[in-house]
Amino acid sequence: MMKTHLRLLLILNRTLKAALLFLVMAAPAEAQSMFTYERDGPPTMQMLIDAREVFEYEVRYGFLTLGWVDVELMPDTTWNGEKAYHLRTRIRSNRRVPFVGTRIVNYETIFSFNQDWPYSHVFWRDDIHDEEYDRVRILFDREDGKVHFYESGEPTDTLDITEPASGGDLVFFYSRLFAGKEEMYEKPAFIEGEKGWVRASSRPETEMRSYEPFDEPIETFFSEGEADIEGPFGFRGRFRSWFATDDLRVPVEAHVRVIFGNVRVRLISYERHGAN
Repeated sequence: MMKTHLRLLLILNRTLKAALLFLVMAAPAEAQSMFTYERDGPPTMQMLIDAREVFEYEVRYGFLTLGWVDVELMPDTTWNGEKAYHLRTRIRSNRRVPFVGTRIVNYETIFSFNQDWPYSHVFWRDDIHDEEYDRVRILFDREDGKVHFYESGEPTDTLDITEPASGGDLVFFYSRLFAGKEEMYEKPAFIEGEKGWVRASSRPETEMRSYEPFDEPIETFFSEGEADIEGPFGFRGRFRSWFATDDLRVPVEAHVRVIFGNVRVRLISYERHGAN
């Protein structure tokens, strides 16, 4: 039952990929002035890291608000003595949704990146509402070439690693490296004891779309793709997504399919605390 409820709260962008929730709180109009347009191509991973962005998305099914998703790059950390990065995605349910109630779930990833892609070292889930921490853990062991799955501290499965391996949430960065390019990408996602793929392609054409954090419509790139794995960051099926045409290709919207139909994920707040 809990697994079903979590899927109801998904985001993804699968790009986002989620993935995958409270009352809308718009960012100030000044957020639009954060955008820069000095590059013709997508950003580098270093640019995305340096920006230190904070996102809030609203997840809606028709006129019903299912909840909200917050995405934030936390302070830098280390992994095996080397510098690493910490991405947190928090799903907050709308307690007014029948049979769901108040749920707060954190998805945490420690990752690094090279000149080609970001990749995970460890991914875990904390069920904050139940005070159940490290409920799920995925360890990416590159020395052994394996991905190890754990639930409540107990090992459950092991798969061969495929790069650039992650728990699915790093699609949030990876998709932005391709936004506006006529080039298909594919990324493996390891979720709940299985491996799947997220595949998508973008277009160089643009369209104007309106979002609450910005006082005027913004220019966006469109992307569409498919995911063949299920889970909080692995909704199965087709998805569509939009990215701002600024230097960082900010993810602004996604339409994804979950177990009961289609949901819309839209940016409602955006902050940038690092370099422009």
